[in-house]
Amino acid sequence: MVRIAFFGTPEFALPTISRLVESSHSVVAVVTQPDRPRGRGQKTTTSPIKAFALKHQLDVFNPTQLKDGKFQQLLSDTKPDLGVIAAYGQILPDALLKLPGYGFINVHASLLPDYRGAAPIQRAILDGRSETGITIMRVVSDLDAGPILATSSRPIALNENALEVEQALAVIGAKLLTETVDQILADQLQEQPQNHTVANYAHRLKKADGLIDWEAPAMTIHNKIRALHPWPHAFTYWGQNRYLILESAPPLHPPEKQTKQSPGQIVTANSNVLVVNTGDSVGLSILKIQPEGRRPMSIRDFVSGYRITPDASFQPLAQA
Repeated sequence: MVRIAFFGTPEFALPTISRLVESSHSVVAVVTQPDRPRGRGQKTTTSPIKAFALKHQLDVFNPTQLKDGKFQQLLSDTKPDLGVIAAYGQILPDALLKLPGYGFINVHASLLPDYRGAAPIQRAILDGRSETGITIMRVVSDLDAGPILATSSRPIALNENALEVEQALAVIGAKLLTETVDQILADQLQEQPQNHTVANYAHRLKKADGLIDWEAPAMTIHNKIRALHPWPHAFTYWGQNRYLILESAPPLHPPEKQTKQSPGQIVTANSNVLVVNTGDSVGLSILKIQPEGRRPMSIRDFVSGYRITPDASFQPLAQA
């Protein structure tokens, strides 16, 4: 048994801490991000990990500064043997990394050295990758650059969005992490250094990243729609109004037929389907849409309620 200090914040980290609590090991400290305004109403709420820790009567800390000496002493007083990180959201200072005898290990949602950084799942889908996975790595001072302890891969289906992939990887990561902890204690692991020369970075997403360029190929737009769900969402404009595109169907390759309309122009609009032309003259089927400030709508309700006709056009990037 080891005494574990767990660092995590969002729902992605819940399966990992849950398995650790159920294991023979002891979670002696839980560190999570401070309470912040969240959601549409911007109400101040606790993180999913803090809520879990309070429910299970675990010692929880949510420091505003990890370099704060008082916090570091409080964490040291819990006498952790091992630190585990799962989507905590901040880089740990060296003083904390040196605290546990077994150091820190991290559950990272990519197959390193691919997609180091804050948004590995979203960037993999944006790039059209057909595979992703989990890497358990040793934490070092450089971002996601530590030696690899274990990996597990899974395919990315063409109709999966980032939330669905994240939920699947969270479960895979929890299982792999607990297996890795047991192997560390049994001295059965051989660390593999990363090839830093081929590393790439998954930079944090911004709201502006969601703007759709209808002159891009249909598959590129489809990848953006699913990669940016549930945040910040792909979006477009019709007139002066902004619309979130929540779901689309994977375009057929080769397409059944190519269209002659301009990029962004509606090809088909009826109670069953809304098809928009794209830069490679392939129509992209939109399955769910949300006018800004309103609830998500079915295509049937959107087409009938907004009087969408085939001569309508969503604005391409240059005109937005």
